[in-house]
Amino acid sequence: MSASVQSFRERYKRAVRDPDLKPRLLAFQRSWRHSRDAQIQRLEQRTERPFEDLRQEFAATKDRVRASWDDYISEFRSNAEAAGATVVELDSAAEAVEYITSICQSRGIDLVVKSKSMVSEEIDLNDALERRGITAVETDLGEWLLQLAEERPSHLVMPAIHQKRQYVAQILGGELGTHFDPDDIPAMVASARDGLRKHYLQSGAGLTGANALVAETGSIMVVTNEGNMRLATSLPDVHFVTAGIEKIVPTWSDAHDQLQLLPRSATAQQISTYTTCMTGPQPGKEMHIILLDNGRRDMHADDGIADALRCIRCGACANVCPPYQVVGGHAFGHIYTGAIGLVNTTFHHSIEDAAGPQGLCVSCGACETVCPVAIPLQQQILHVRRRAFDAGHSPRWERLALNIWSKPTVMRTAMGIAALLSSAARGLGLVQRAHVRLPLPSRLRWRSIPVIPLRSGQTLIASRQPQTPIASSPAAGLTVDLFVQCLADRLMPQAVDATARLVEAGGATVQVPGGQHCCGLPAFDAGDWDTSRIMARQTIESMEQHTHPIVTPAASCVIAMQDHWPQLFADDPDWLRRAQSVSDRIYDLAAWLDGPGRLPNNSLQPTSQLWAAHRFCQTANRGAPEARIDQLVARLTDSEPAELAEADVCCGFGGLTSLAAPEVGAGILQRKLDCVNATECDILLTNNPGCAIHLNAGAHAWGDAHETMHYAEFLANLLPNDGA
Repeated sequence: MSASVQSFRERYKRAVRDPDLKPRLLAFQRSWRHSRDAQIQRLEQRTERPFEDLRQEFAATKDRVRASWDDYISEFRSNAEAAGATVVELDSAAEAVEYITSICQSRGIDLVVKSKSMVSEEIDLNDALERRGITAVETDLGEWLLQLAEERPSHLVMPAIHQKRQYVAQILGGELGTHFDPDDIPAMVASARDGLRKHYLQSGAGLTGANALVAETGSIMVVTNEGNMRLATSLPDVHFVTAGIEKIVPTWSDAHDQLQLLPRSATAQQISTYTTCMTGPQPGKEMHIILLDNGRRDMHADDGIADALRCIRCGACANVCPPYQVVGGHAFGHIYTGAIGLVNTTFHHSIEDAAGPQGLCVSCGACETVCPVAIPLQQQILHVRRRAFDAGHSPRWERLALNIWSKPTVMRTAMGIAALLSSAARGLGLVQRAHVRLPLPSRLRWRSIPVIPLRSGQTLIASRQPQTPIASSPAAGLTVDLFVQCLADRLMPQAVDATARLVEAGGATVQVPGGQHCCGLPAFDAGDWDTSRIMARQTIESMEQHTHPIVTPAASCVIAMQDHWPQLFADDPDWLRRAQSVSDRIYDLAAWLDGPGRLPNNSLQPTSQLWAAHRFCQTANRGAPEARIDQLVARLTDSEPAELAEADVCCGFGGLTSLAAPEVGAGILQRKLDCVNATECDILLTNNPGCAIHLNAGAHAWGDAHETMHYAEFLANLLPNDGA
């Protein structure tokens, strides 16, 4: 039974058409997160060490092995062979398939029972054996069901998480010739045991993966929640172990450290049901340990990707991923799913296989917060996007849009025309709550088109008198440069002006350097680093005219300047120096108001409106204190926010993601707005212009009653003096 991999577009269409997928995965993600956090808290209490220290320590162990890979492989091989195992190092998937086939054929084996092994999926083993007349039977329940349904796993640990019990009953009933009540899960599990038992008894070989390969003894450690793995390794005469060379750890102490992190991160358990450790084969039987490269050494040679080899295949990155919740693992990955799949697919398979799913990632960074080995996944995905872009795998419309966006004069003209059209639409009665009411394609009806104001943020600032200081701040008497941000300047001019007024309220003078346009973030996120450099240089040239502190209402631009610019100009020392002279002076508004430009507590007028705060995901997932705009607003206004569930979860904007994959943007936005509506708030505040535009357009299209705005505008409206 073959389970071929469909094209990305086919997988994506299938996922967005499944009405049950989103609610099922949402319930799973929320349940997992609650249980996982509780388990991590207990671990921290037991060890008296923070999770961050524990994961960094184990990450260092994995890095240490990688730095001396050949030495540790040699040690593992020597000890495993001394215990009676056969160890082979193979470069490619084809070599691994050929080795397993040759052993089976030479031993007269035509049936292999398997316990879960992602490496066997990676090398497409089942189909390859089938073509050679050898039957491979999955014995993990989820894997077996998918094999019967001719599907691939959609999750690294829970392969059938995407399937509903009614479908499972149908598939299992068809295989066993029995009708199952979909609600009688114990009966289905019991029957599956009966259905699989004959395969164990008839098989000539068993195959497993390995969660860890312990160099000091040549042992393998396998962590499972089903007893099938022990049957698959004890009954047949031959045991194959398929494992990537990155699975080696030096000692049993290190394996113990992995065991502390793996079950809690994978299935939110303190420990899995079975932890099986094997050193050599059973008496009279064979153990063949296949150490596979298949692109892993190429990953190691790439400084931007190498840390991905720390991965212990827990699947935690998928369990918190907002796009994964909308489309599941088949669309979000290739063979490997979740954020890690977006990274390693290029090396284990091809850039063509990796390119399609790249556009689903919203770069929120949630994956990094739960990764038990601290892999910088968000940064690595951006590196792979660059590879995909350079290889020509980005849509033509995206390349054209970025090219136009990089030209300030063209963009100013286009925005001016759009503003005039918006004004005309208002005159025709087509504008409601600052959005144009026009018929849109069904894929886009989940949001409205925002009106383009006639005046930009820069124009508003230039047309008014400075805000009267309301209190002295540490920045009193200073001059502050304002970086207006491209989206905010034309689509949210009131927020730009509000940012300037809040800085002025602390006694600083605000000036707006000319020639500003875009920091280069949209192009960088899309993988178009050449265009990103063009835009970054424009910004650097406009902002390096002075040495004043720089304040912006756009938290995303702060991240771009501080994190992305050093990568863009890594090979250009002069521009790197100039970039750093700007990025060293940049402040997100919230960081300014709680730092150098701190306004006193309760210095703004109180509000009677009930407000809630969506915290920009990238800033929140970095642990940046300025992400807590709820605390800032509460401090300045002496008011408490409505409690917003999942306040740090992405809103679904994700830059170009909401254009390239609108169903993903809509699905994530629905999750967010459901949480917002549950608060019954009057106003939703957020700290990034893209989030505000996205949340506002969606709320308007769906008829939600609350108002959405940048928190700067909300706070500026509460200044004692309006600065008019």
